[in-house]
Amino acid sequence: MKFLLVAVNAKYIHSNPAVYSLRAYAGEAYRQYIELAEYTINNQREEILADIYKRQPGVIGFSCYIWNFTLIRDLITELPKILPETDIWLGGPEVSFNGQELLKEYPAVKGIMAGEGEAVFQELLAYYVESENRKGNGFADTLTEEQRLSEIKGLVLKDMVTPDRELLDMDELPFLYEKLDAFENKIIYYESSRGCPFRCSYCLSSIDKRVRLRSMEKVKKELQFFLDHRVSQVKFIDRTFNCNHIHALELWNYIKENDNGVTNFHFEIAADIMTSEELELLTSMRPGLVQLEIGVQSTNAETLQEINRFASTEHIAEVVSRLKENKNIHIHLDLIAGLPLEDYDTFVTSFNEVYRMQPQQLQLGFLKVLKGSPMAEKAGEYHIVYQSNPPYEVLYTKWLSYGEVLKLKQVEEMVEIYYNSNQFTHIIPVLEKAFRHPFALFEALACYYEEKGYFIQTPARGYRYQVLLDFACQIDADREELYKELLTFDFYLRENAKSRPCFGRELASFREQIWNFYQREEETHEYLPDYKEYHAKQMMKMTHMEVFFYPVWEKHPEQTGRRTERPYFVLFDYQKRSLLTQEANITMFADGRVID
Repeated sequence: MKFLLVAVNAKYIHSNPAVYSLRAYAGEAYRQYIELAEYTINNQREEILADIYKRQPGVIGFSCYIWNFTLIRDLITELPKILPETDIWLGGPEVSFNGQELLKEYPAVKGIMAGEGEAVFQELLAYYVESENRKGNGFADTLTEEQRLSEIKGLVLKDMVTPDRELLDMDELPFLYEKLDAFENKIIYYESSRGCPFRCSYCLSSIDKRVRLRSMEKVKKELQFFLDHRVSQVKFIDRTFNCNHIHALELWNYIKENDNGVTNFHFEIAADIMTSEELELLTSMRPGLVQLEIGVQSTNAETLQEINRFASTEHIAEVVSRLKENKNIHIHLDLIAGLPLEDYDTFVTSFNEVYRMQPQQLQLGFLKVLKGSPMAEKAGEYHIVYQSNPPYEVLYTKWLSYGEVLKLKQVEEMVEIYYNSNQFTHIIPVLEKAFRHPFALFEALACYYEEKGYFIQTPARGYRYQVLLDFACQIDADREELYKELLTFDFYLRENAKSRPCFGRELASFREQIWNFYQREEETHEYLPDYKEYHAKQMMKMTHMEVFFYPVWEKHPEQTGRRTERPYFVLFDYQKRSLLTQEANITMFADGRVID
């Protein structure tokens, strides 16, 4: 008997901790009966069907979420045709709140594991193993299948729903990562707690306010495993990591004291409850050791009250400002469009207020009306119309039209390309000054993309620099040369490109000066001390030196001023990148001297 646990992830770099947790909790006695299969939503349905068929499972369990359920619907429609004797079970947040409706829609599905799944799966697996053993030994079963399944708490069946199962003690959950082979080049997900004390109406975590913590002894031991194996990133999936301040402080202290210089830890936190002690600790960490995701969602006071969030925007801004002081923490701020009482204009205000906090990433998301959430219950009252299929994203509301949602979608794409990519960090702040406020820049850029047809034929990553230059010159033609220089600076700050951008100035007259610099470095290594084993030509290939110009007003005998340009040189060292931004280390020279 083989029980196949199937995960369909959003991207290849993602993993599915749920199926690994189910297998680990089932224990060694049952491990031989469990097989895992991971795919992505980019796999073709036929590819997945073929692979599952070749595995010939006796039972299949699908881990269901909003990002994969459309594909899973297709799979559970076709699988019974090619594996008619195989039982199919579903589990996960996407199927935990309307189970019997789904079973009517998909009669080939045996049942649903609702809610927290580890203990449910263990007993369900035991049922299948014992049933097979009885058949193999020729014993008649005195109980019907329905009677045996009815004894397992947490199941939704066609004709019954068994009682809810008690929530697990977090220390009962086994560690998932004793072997890291399956997670090579993938994000490691880890949870030190379950539940959330807040009641945000759009979130499923609002249903259970009880927060359960894994013991500090276990968490530290498991974090040390990641540190010892020098994994690149550990992403905590705790809903609000710092809701218990003692827990958060102790773990952050442990991470700081045991920093291996490589591993990065990602946390989702509530900024409005941050303490001064937590702030002091976080700002003292190595650059890049920690990254924080903070859900602001809206700055409209009426909206925040309606969705049961009571955070002060001013306080969040102060906390973010403090976190940014030492330039050591990557900060990701979230907004949600389509919330109650939020129209286009108030969302623009929310955007501008959060944008001015200058996070490394600003995630412009759209309301998803999740099954089982308080928001789903009040959708009619709010006149929220949303997609019938996953991800159940808002189409329009009483306050925001469908046309405005489409417009915000385009703005979101511009923010992703030109802000969140961190490839245009010097030109964007200057270009902003040509607009009334930051949102207006991205709104105008979205209109430009629409006009040029770029939303259909998306420009390649390298060509986006030229697109932005064309847009900037259309908006503010008088500063074309400045925009070219800023783009050239941004271009080389991120990568040591082999091909020179077409907007870069001609450097022929400076070739000799640049060559002389590298020849001197071959002898002295004054500015490139880490390149002592390389000669001048090798250093030229491994680094980049660019020439920029600054204006100078010179006086003449006639006492009239004349604007001229003087060159300065910037050396980009790609072996010394910022741990926080991954930008090259730069050294600037003018008139033969280093300048700040």
